[in-house]
Amino acid sequence: MAKAKTQQTSSSNEELTGLNPEYPSGPVDEYAEAVIAGDIIAGPHVRNACRRHRADRINGPERGVHWDPEAADRVFRFFRTVLRLNGGQFEGRPFELEPSQKFIVGSLFGWKLQESDGAIVRRFRRAYIEMGKGNGKSPLAGGIGHYCMIADGEPAAEIYAAAANKDQAFVLFRDAVAMYEQSPRLKSTLTPSGGNPVWNLSYLKKRSFFRPISREGAHSGPRPYVALCDEIHEHPDGKVIEMLERGFKFRRQPLLFMITNSGSDRNSICWDEHQHAVKVAAGTATPDDEFTYVGEVIDDRTFSYVCALDKDDDPFTDPTCWQKANPLFGVTLKHDYLAGVVAQAKDIPSKRNGILRLHFCVWTEADTAWIPRPLLDRVMHDFDPYEEGAGPITAAGLDLSGAKDLTAAAFIRETGRKSIKREDGTIADLPTYDLWVEVWTPGDTIDERSKVDHVPYRTWLEQGYIRAPEGSRIRYDHVAALFAKLNTEFGIGVLAFDRYAYDKFEDELDEYGVELKTVAHPQGGKKRAKPDEEAVEAAKAAGEEPPLGLWMPGSVAALETLILEERVRIRKSPVTMTALMGVAIETDPLMGNQWFNKKKATVRIDPAVACAMAVGAAVEGQVETPGLDDFVNNMISVTW
Repeated sequence: MAKAKTQQTSSSNEELTGLNPEYPSGPVDEYAEAVIAGDIIAGPHVRNACRRHRADRINGPERGVHWDPEAADRVFRFFRTVLRLNGGQFEGRPFELEPSQKFIVGSLFGWKLQESDGAIVRRFRRAYIEMGKGNGKSPLAGGIGHYCMIADGEPAAEIYAAAANKDQAFVLFRDAVAMYEQSPRLKSTLTPSGGNPVWNLSYLKKRSFFRPISREGAHSGPRPYVALCDEIHEHPDGKVIEMLERGFKFRRQPLLFMITNSGSDRNSICWDEHQHAVKVAAGTATPDDEFTYVGEVIDDRTFSYVCALDKDDDPFTDPTCWQKANPLFGVTLKHDYLAGVVAQAKDIPSKRNGILRLHFCVWTEADTAWIPRPLLDRVMHDFDPYEEGAGPITAAGLDLSGAKDLTAAAFIRETGRKSIKREDGTIADLPTYDLWVEVWTPGDTIDERSKVDHVPYRTWLEQGYIRAPEGSRIRYDHVAALFAKLNTEFGIGVLAFDRYAYDKFEDELDEYGVELKTVAHPQGGKKRAKPDEEAVEAAKAAGEEPPLGLWMPGSVAALETLILEERVRIRKSPVTMTALMGVAIETDPLMGNQWFNKKKATVRIDPAVACAMAVGAAVEGQVETPGLDDFVNNMISVTW
């Protein structure tokens, strides 16, 4: 059905020309056709936006949507004749819009819609623009603000440069002020307020103004005509947007113009807007992996221009895809600059995610990735760790919490062997593992903390990925009950624990009559636990080096090795994936040791911490698991 719809709506240029001999009628149509034909390189969502434009030129009038090229040209002339750019090579030059900018601006002002009372207004009330850093988003937004304040015919127009905080709001507004200072016509028309910095530009003739605004600075309800929202990926929630859109009820054709880089939080207002925008462009609420254009009307009042790479693009090896994320590639961004950025990502892996996000429109789970998602995807599998005959549990790691964090217990089971070729050419026969996590969170506060943490705890609860016992604090008896059950059914070789609240958990274990081999495992990066005495004596008896004691740098390195060598299967879970992708890595500047830093992480990483603890205990060889050799030897094969 989707394919047929695509063929129907993605009509040919010849078909459209047959219906409208004047097509293409200007820069917007020409850009759309050049992108569709592949003459201009663009990513999947921009290609879909262009297909949507072409389809609307055919079918739009049937639902009251009309194209007004003169309205678009009017804005182009304003940019060219009134506005001046600032900074570097562009200082003082007329703001001549580039083809991609003409497509954006022309679409916003050229598309009209007839409302139920017969009034003709601008079609688009919302616009979501996502592109790489350095592609002129802020100057473009500032120019739109000036046009709507001066030349759009709206009396008492309130134009706001909005952001999550005051400083960010001033970033965009400073570009608008710089335009005012560069342009003789704006200088003679507008009245500034303030000197260092200018905090307001007024068009007294129409009682209109242009100023920055943020959530903390909005003391009374604004009545915006245009809201220019900058860097949506930095907004902690949707309150700024909600505040501005509430004021739209006083305007006939308001505009919310959102601009942003790609983000790293998939539980944010920016990700929600991104998802909606790509669905609007594709014309389907359920796009496939290729974002095939379907052409259904999802939201006729939202304009979408989302830059992105195609699924198999690799910007680190293929420069031909760079323009997909950077529509002004070759204009504001030169090849040598991006080549230098790419080289930096290769030389400094910790910068890789930030570069992917800022310059190549790749949504990452953290600005500095511990392990890239594609590598984690390879080891994520669906499996039942509790199936009958699954074998003993080698080790467990327990990260206890109180009222706010998650309590996470990770379990790891040795499953077989895998041959690994080392860098020196030798072959090592090494153990393989299954790793899974159980997570608890206080049931009474789950919805409140979902809003604070920007994480869908309620959804995860309904899907069975977390447990939420009643109460405002974690019930350790529920955690102990699971350990009692698993120890009875499978046996748990060793439990690695951090000392926080462990005495209370130990009391609960005693209530269940559970006796476990335990070993301390600090969560910081500079302190080792005291080594297990039995393991030390066993090593001495065998003439081997005694263990040094568990610590987080060693456990993190061990978990990393298992993942990179694909010697571990991690049970699929959005809770586990979010934690693993959200970890913040802290590095010892002297020794280079690395560990997880909870305070710097953007999400709750307790499941990742528990995973590292469990792996550390398993590979440290603190205890031999009874019956494991017999179990492994009886396995015919390990299926990955």
